[in-house]
Parts: sequence; C-alpha cells; structure tokens
Amino acid sequence: MAISMNSSTAQHRTRTPLIAGNWKMNLDHLQAVATVQKLHWTLKDAGHENGSVEVAVFPPFTDIRSVQTLIDADKIPFGLGAQDLSAHDSGAYTGEISGAFLSKLGVGSVIIGHSERREYHQESDELVNAKVKAALKHGLVPVICVGETAEDLERFGSSAVPVGQLEKALEGVPASADIVVAYEPVWAIGSGQAATPAQAQEVCAALRAVIARVLDDEAAARTRILYGGSVKSGNIASFMREPDVDGALVGGASLVVDEFAAIVRFQKHVGV
Repeated sequence: MAISMNSSTAQHRTRTPLIAGNWKMNLDHLQAVATVQKLHWTLKDAGHENGSVEVAVFPPFTDIRSVQTLIDADKIPFGLGAQDLSAHDSGAYTGEISGAFLSKLGVGSVIIGHSERREYHQESDELVNAKVKAALKHGLVPVICVGETAEDLERFGSSAVPVGQLEKALEGVPASADIVVAYEPVWAIGSGQAATPAQAQEVCAALRAVIARVLDDEAAARTRILYGGSVKSGNIASFMREPDVDGALVGGASLVVDEFAAIVRFQKHVGV
C-alpha cells in the first residue's frame, strides 16, 4: 500500500537532502582533487558544512583513489560514489569494475541505470536489477536512475516508464535495503529545459508508491528520491519545496564549483 501524501510530507522534513554531483567523463585525477578542495573551501567559507545537506561526488573511476585520499586526509564531509559497477564479483570481464573493488576504496554509493548507460550501452532493466543486487551485496548504496524520453512521455505519459523501470530494479531487493532513487527525465538532461516542480513531484510521488508496494511503507518513507535534469542554482529551491523531492542528481552544473555550491545551499532560498 502506498504511503499517503501527508505521511510523505512529514517524512520530507526528516529525510536529509542529498545533492549529488555526477561528473560523468570529465576531470582527470588532478582536476578532481582541485575541484573537491575548492568545493570544500567554498562551502566551509559559507558556513554550510553543518550536516543539514549531504553532499556526494561521483568522479570517474580513475579519480576515485585520489579523491578518497583527499576526503579522508582533510576530513572533508563529502560522500564518495562511483558512476557504475559490474554485475559480477570477479572474472574474465575486461574493463568491468567489481563492487568489491569499490567498497575497498571507501566508495559508499554507486549510480546504476543512468540514462546514458541505458542508451549508449543498451543496459536492460534486468541488468540494472543485477547491478542493484551486486551493489547491495558489497555494502554500496545503489542510486537507481529511472526516467523517460520525450517519445516515452508522449506515448505513455509522465510516470509509466520510470515506474516500470523502478519495479524491475527492485525485484528481489529486501525491504531493509538502503537505496536512493533518481528521477531523470531524459528529455530534460542537458537541454536547459527542466521539468516543472509539479511534474517532478508527480513522478517522484509515483516512484515512492512503487517502493511502498514492492518493499514496504517504512522503506518508502525513508528512501530519498532525487530529481535530475538540468538542475541549476536558479531552480533547485522550487524542486526542494515538493514533498517527494529529497535532493538532486546534478550533471554539468556539478563541474562548476560556485554553481554546485549554490545548489547545495538551496536552503537559503526555500523553507524546508
């Protein structure tokens, strides 16, 4: 049974917002270190590292060790994630990265099923589900991406495709699992044209209902659902006012430190 809107609204005030920066295939390891240092200093100078918002960065695989060393050495309060992982633990899978390797590096979470993986690497719902289980097996929090293309939106409506993708991704996942869901309307990514807050809320509420139905109400109440799709400092506050939007998966804007820092500081502009 899906949780009620009143319950969702109440839980929205207790779920710690998460602002996650997906760097995609950008920044070498030296640039990554400089970016994390500058972001840390920018947020610290603004008095924002108080735990009210969780910040996480998802660099390319080649940057992870350098970023992890910096975060640990300087006690920087950022989460560290990876952009993908293999469904396999080990073996003859050239170019693949095991969840076991990531967890040994201090990685805490991993993006799974991003629209670019689904499109350019033909990742199916079944593979996404296998990767979710692989992440959980190795103590990683899967950031499960779902979303629809412009064609999907016109043909099926706003929530049918992401709902179906999440249902498949959660098959066989225990209710106790720690997960994050990211709704990324593919038609908005990189276009400069974000979904409206009302559109994001409609889909995020439908996704929370899926979690309640497939897992349970408690899982639905605690799971953070992010919006990702042309997120900017100028529109983040409007999304964060919605009761089922708990943060953002930020793409291009996460590469610009001042812009990403302004997104993290959304609470200066919205009463949540």
